[in-house]
Amino acid sequence: MARSAPATPAPPSASRLERTLAVMALTVIGLCVLAILAVIIAPVLGVHEYAGGIWPLIVVLPLVGLPIGFLMLIALLVTNIVRRSREARAAR
Repeated sequence: MARSAPATPAPPSASRLERTLAVMALTVIGLCVLAILAVIIAPVLGVHEYAGGIWPLIVVLPLVGLPIGFLMLIALLVTNIVRRSREARAAR
């Protein structure tokens, strides 16, 4: 007879809060990286003055967005630690 494999617990699923924080953090950080690339590539394409149009927003976006994205990642880490500690306590 074939032996059955020992039952392993299913991996914990992320909560809606964790998924939302992860998507928001990655979106904010991704937009900031794109803004940095736009500022780096702009002089090659002939943009030499960032005072007009949408350029002030593109220049300032990483200055605000990267710290916010970092704080979201810290919040995601804290919520993940709290969830895992609750699951570990419940498993005892």
